[in-house]
Amino acid sequence: MELAKVTALMKATALEVAILTGHLVLYPSGIVAERLSPAAPATTIAPGSRPVVLLHGFVDNRSVFVLLRRSLTRHGRDCVESLNYSPLTCDLRAAAELLGRRVDEIRDLTGHAEVDIVGHSLGGLIARYYVQRLGGDSRVRTLVTLGTPHSGTTVAPLADAHPLVRQMRPGSEVLRELTGPAPGCRTRFVSFWSDLDQVMVPVETARLDHPDLLVHNVRVSGIGHLALPVHPTVAAGVLEALDAGGPGASGTREEGPGATSVA
Repeated sequence: MELAKVTALMKATALEVAILTGHLVLYPSGIVAERLSPAAPATTIAPGSRPVVLLHGFVDNRSVFVLLRRSLTRHGRDCVESLNYSPLTCDLRAAAELLGRRVDEIRDLTGHAEVDIVGHSLGGLIARYYVQRLGGDSRVRTLVTLGTPHSGTTVAPLADAHPLVRQMRPGSEVLRELTGPAPGCRTRFVSFWSDLDQVMVPVETARLDHPDLLVHNVRVSGIGHLALPVHPTVAAGVLEALDAGGPGASGTREEGPGATSVA
């Protein structure tokens, strides 16, 4: 391995350890589910300022989005909701159904017909299932995924005892469902993947490739899995992706991948 690659990996690993330490401190604050708060009526909110739903990854909770949520709010997003799904959840489909109910609650509270979703890791896969398989494309304008195993990850084989982990394996029934046809899907997908993500094996699994989906893959350099929802450069990319989210479209099209260096 080249010296430059070794150095980059060491820096990314050190950053992952620092982020993990900080997240362990914040984790208890995110255990209790957030109460949905009424927002200003849609008529008083800028048309492009749709509600944003944040969905965490496996064995995590909403505390992972403290910094991203702050960034979104600071840049004009009037309604940002961080959702928890139960750590006892054993089926990705059940979590997707819960997400659908919460999205409808947010739409009712705000008066907005559509929301945007940002999902980290497993959270992105849950949101994708909701969009593709449960009719969520009529309610979700843009779905941003951060380090999501769209094609399945082979990391930590001993974790297969958990049903959710098995559903994230290449060739699982859930992933086979998601590779099926999705004609007319209206949601726009933006998938951030990192070349130093040690949880996505191989790292390219976090790219989304599907002939029926409108996809923009964004390659990030220099950070690992845990850094994706907290790094300021990624946050700026998420904001750009949400602001650029025009009407969804179907058809075979992929934008990018772009490359963003955060080293």
